[in-house]
Amino acid sequence: MLTALSIRDIVLIEKLDLDLEAGLSVLTGETGAGKSILLDSLGLALGARGDAGLVRAGANQGSVTAAFFVPGNDQVQAMLDDAGIDADDELVVRRIQKKSGASRALVNDQPISVSFLKSLGAALCEIHGQHEARALVDVTGHRRLLDAFGGLEGKAGKVGALWAELASIRAELDGHRAKLAKAEAEQAFLEHAVAELRELAPVEGEEAKLADTRQLMMNSESFSALVEKAQTALAGDGTLEAKLNSVLRKLEMRRDEAGGRFDEACIALDRVVLEMNEARSALDTASQRFEFNADVLENSETRLFALRALARKHKVVVDDLPGLLARFEADLEAIENGEQRLAALESGEKAALESYLTKAQALSAARIKAASRLDKAVVSELGPLRLEKARFETQVVADEARANAQGIDRVEFMVSANPGAPVASMIKVASGGELSRFMLALKVVLAACASAPTLIFDEIDTGVGGAVADAIGKRLGQLSKDLQVVAITHSPQVAARADDHMLISKISEVGGGDERAVTRIAKLSGAAKREEIARMLSGAEITEEARAQADKLMVSSG
Repeated sequence: MLTALSIRDIVLIEKLDLDLEAGLSVLTGETGAGKSILLDSLGLALGARGDAGLVRAGANQGSVTAAFFVPGNDQVQAMLDDAGIDADDELVVRRIQKKSGASRALVNDQPISVSFLKSLGAALCEIHGQHEARALVDVTGHRRLLDAFGGLEGKAGKVGALWAELASIRAELDGHRAKLAKAEAEQAFLEHAVAELRELAPVEGEEAKLADTRQLMMNSESFSALVEKAQTALAGDGTLEAKLNSVLRKLEMRRDEAGGRFDEACIALDRVVLEMNEARSALDTASQRFEFNADVLENSETRLFALRALARKHKVVVDDLPGLLARFEADLEAIENGEQRLAALESGEKAALESYLTKAQALSAARIKAASRLDKAVVSELGPLRLEKARFETQVVADEARANAQGIDRVEFMVSANPGAPVASMIKVASGGELSRFMLALKVVLAACASAPTLIFDEIDTGVGGAVADAIGKRLGQLSKDLQVVAITHSPQVAARADDHMLISKISEVGGGDERAVTRIAKLSGAAKREEIARMLSGAEITEEARAQADKLMVSSG
């Protein structure tokens, strides 16, 4: 419930602090006293569009602070949890409007967006008037109200979950169809590419080996010439090795006589002869390796150039060709298996749709039954509100072609204000006063199951009096047993039933040499309340008869 409202520098209000109680609170006062300013201020705090024109003349900014007591309000608590806002039982909403046009919103001193504030405000408080019976005029809300009245939120939730599952399957199915269509469009290319790659059979690392072989064959003649020169130099005239061997044998024959003095020379000469033999053998081997082979060169070049050409065609490096072949083969396999996957997804969609429609049709049948009960309950409230000839009808039209997360139904509240006239949309056939009374009747019926905890009624009794005004007062009082009700009224019959009566007045003050109009608010009780009700009955001049009538109203409403 709304426990306090503080307004600073909004239009005519420089400073106003208002404490509100549970039950039925009424605000009365002369036309132009500032009741609409109070509502505009509350609307600003609840997320209405800001306007620099709301800031009081001479002030740089205005602000409205609203405090709410919210224990057990699961909807509000869930919204706060999602936004990461800490809150216990009290929630303080503040809106600051600057003269520049900018505005700020805070909840428990934490900055929030105005869009979040608007959603939060709708869960905290509803404002209704002759021209703002939003719950009735807005057809999109009728289905929610009917579900709340019929206790169908659980069934509607299951339908919503099945719709989400169906939507997920359909999204996957659409994606698979698109992928399959794209793959099929590329099938000819894939088949040709796979055949080409398979024929070439690329191997990772092959390019480097082929390039090395090609380079070797291209340089084999020059390499062979170098080897031949080395062999010629090593062979000399053919006598060097024989001379070395002859000298070595002579030294070894006299080695003992020399007393070991030839040992090192013998070892060195032996090593030279041995190294010459090894060098000759190595050169012979190298000569064989560098033997030019035209076929090897041609084959290496042909394959190397073919691999590089195919890599350029597919815009990859040669070593990526084996992986590309594997990917293309997988894509072809996916096309072959795609039809099976498509069939499985289509079967899953069919099953999910059947499950959804079964639950949605059951929900639709339950809504039709709930609509009949709602119609009877609302009609029973219309008679005392002097709408005994009026009709109220909740139309539930099922259309599977327009299925969505809420089911297959279009729900709309229809009325006929005059006998014999067909039912039609409320906004088309009901006057402002009639629309307000239809809304009040519906609110009385839905109070326990589909309402914000605080209801604000702005002059819902305009244009009616006597028994109708008394009936409106009774129903506002009935509503206030379960909800907090605040009514701005010109009806003494409504004011007499108030648990808390506040008088709004506009007075002139002189400050700084200038005269200005300011709005004031005062709580009334006892004689003061009787005097205000008497004024409402008689006008500017309060008579004793009016006071007596006020006493009678207060006693009968007590």
